[in-house]
Formats: sequence, structure tokens, C-alpha cells
Amino acid sequence: MLRALLTAASLLALSAAASAETLLLSGGHVIDVERGTVMRDHDILVEDGRIKAVGRAGTLGSSGAARIEMNGAFLLPGLSDSHVHLTSRSDLHGYRRLAVSTSRSAISGVANAEKTLRAGFTTVRNLGGPGFADVDLKDAIDSGEVPGPRIIPAGQSIGITGGHCDNNLLPYEDRAIGGGVADGPWAVRQKVRENKKYGAEVIKFCGTGGVLSKGTTIGAQQFTLEEMKAIVDEAHELGLKVAVHAHGAKGIATAIEAGVDSIEHSSLITDESIKAAIKKGIFLSMDIYVSDFILGEGEAAGILPESLEKEKIVGQAQRERFQAAVKAGARIAFGTDAGVYTHGFNARQFAFMVKWGMSPAEAIRAATMGNAELFGLAGEIGSLTAGKRADIIAVTGDPLADVRELEDVDFVMKDGAVFYDGLGQ
Repeated sequence: MLRALLTAASLLALSAAASAETLLLSGGHVIDVERGTVMRDHDILVEDGRIKAVGRAGTLGSSGAARIEMNGAFLLPGLSDSHVHLTSRSDLHGYRRLAVSTSRSAISGVANAEKTLRAGFTTVRNLGGPGFADVDLKDAIDSGEVPGPRIIPAGQSIGITGGHCDNNLLPYEDRAIGGGVADGPWAVRQKVRENKKYGAEVIKFCGTGGVLSKGTTIGAQQFTLEEMKAIVDEAHELGLKVAVHAHGAKGIATAIEAGVDSIEHSSLITDESIKAAIKKGIFLSMDIYVSDFILGEGEAAGILPESLEKEKIVGQAQRERFQAAVKAGARIAFGTDAGVYTHGFNARQFAFMVKWGMSPAEAIRAATMGNAELFGLAGEIGSLTAGKRADIIAVTGDPLADVRELEDVDFVMKDGAVFYDGLGQ
């Protein structure tokens, strides 16, 4: 009987062996995320890090497999988050961030990656970090050096001089410039190429001002249409998808015209832009939980007064626009902006998605099959289907009845290796 709470150290020692052996997850209820139904009393057979079969309890011919008792828990695919910042800390905002080196950010990334995996999120897009620390973190996780989710890193976010992705906290004498700052079509193409060179697997650029940046206006467009097209065209030529940070309506509309793959935040998106995004198949990644953290705990974390005022304007509006997008049938990604709030609390967003118009099944689908499609990993993750990676989590209650069950995950497996098993304790 395999029954243990695996520490990070034991995970690193056992992951290679665990992913190579045959395991039977026995006596659970499997959630079919595509249909939004529960298949009761089902087993899952895992072999060489992938799902070999899913079937009724006792029918999978699993002699010789190490058995893991699920004790009536509800099993579903590992969750994913389309917008995190693993190398950022939620208690270091505003001027406090000036004291954080790239090396220190990388160290925080190691701790935050483990918290994220423990919360049941087995795949994330890291949309921006200093000095390509997210690429190094991905490499360390992939090699088994540290535990964490599968990472799709963006490297350095691309932005205009003085814009949301620049460093605007220091005076002129310090000449502080964000690593991804570029102006003009050819300059932004060079930044896309640079990001690709150093390991980025998705491109993120800032198409409007932001809440947490000093001196930017939420509704102000950043980059011209020509510049946005240059970013998107260059990224797509290199086989990379593009995520745009965009709050304001004009910047969102321009980014849609430029052909981005996802719009992050989408706070003030118009009905016309929702229709255009649907027509083009663009995902909306709307972080509708984070406003509660910013307004409730942000001041103590160092968030600037001007940022708090901007959040008061945009937070409620974003939730209302989310509701409109869901009603219109937009493709919704599950993205939370973790790092602005405390890592490991990603699943708190599910309840907000349900409150603002989704069913629990739809919200879960956004964090599984939906994100898998956005990431270009639909054949690898997103459902408990034979042939896909054995990224499996479990909770003791039915999340289709109460989506808050996902805020306390009891079992986490990634690539066939058990990271955490708290069932039956």
C-alpha cells in the first residue's frame, strides 16, 4: 500500500522511479471535466507517467500495480493557471520591490513553485519575471532539482518606455529601465527574438497601463497597432503564442486586431471586443479574485496609494465584464495573477467565477481543458484520458457541487509521481 505524505525531499528522490512504475488509483470518483459529470467508483491506471486506462473499479487488470487507495475522493485533472508570477512575492509591492534582486526573486520562485503544486496546479504560464528567472526555474523543475508545476515561461515582459512593463519607481538620475522595454516595430521584434533566445515559450507584452505600475493610466493604450502587429507576427513566426496585458477598451480592441492569443485582465472590454474575440478564438484571462486581495491587504503589502485608487475603479468593472463575456460565450481562461496575491491561493478564484456567471463545471473546465487548449497542450493535459500525462488531483468533496472544495486539495500527482497524499489521514 502506497500511503504517505511525501515531502519535497522525498519527491525529488522518488519522482523518477514513481513515474516509471505502474500505479493504480483505486476507489475514487472520477470527474469527466468535458461533460461535467462524475463517474463513480472508478479506478485510474498510471504507467510511465501517463494515464493508461480509466474504468470501473476492479476492471482494469492491474495485477502488479502499486495500489493507492483514494477512499472515495473525487479525482480530476491537475489544474492550470494561465497567469502567474512565481518569482514575485505578495508582501513586496511598490517601492519594496526595488530591494529585491533577480537572484532573490529566483529563490522565492522555488518556494512559490512548491506552494503552487501543493495547491493542485500542475501547469502554469509565468507571464513575466526578472532576468529570465522563470526560465531557470522551469529548467530546475524539469530536471527534478526542485518540485513545482510545469512552467510555460514568458521571460521578460515587453513594454513601452514609461509604460506598465517599465521600471517607473526611480528618478531620471538612476536610468532604471525594464528589461523588456522597446519602442518601435523593429525594436519590439528584437525583444521577441531575445526572449526566444533565452528560453521564453510565450510572449507577454503590455498593451495598456496597469493597476500596480506607477504613473500609468489604465485606459491608455501602450504600443501602436503597427508595434503590436510586429510583436504578434514575430512571435507567431517563431512558434510562440502571445498574451497581452490589457485593461483599457482601446488597447484591448487594438490587440485583438493585431491577433493576440489571449487578453490578460480584459477589465474594460466592450461588447464589441467580446464579439471580436469570440470570432477570432481569442481567450480572455480575467483575474477576478485578485481585487479582494489588493483592496483588503494591498496597503500593508506596499501597494502604492495611486494603485489602490485605480483598483477601486477597475475591480468591480472587471467582474461585470467577466459576467458579460461568459454570457456571450467567450473563451475564458483560468488566470489569477498569483504573485500579486499569496501563492497557493489560486483556487480561490473558482468561487468568484461561479458567483459571476459560470457553473462549477465551466469554471473547472476553464482551468483544465480550456487552458490546455490555450497552452497548445490539449493532447497532453486537461482531462483524465488514456494517453495524457498523469497529472491528477483529488479532493474529499464533490467540486461540481461546491467548487470551494478545490481550495483544499488532498492529493497531487504530476507526471505519475505522487507529490502529496493526505487522503485517509
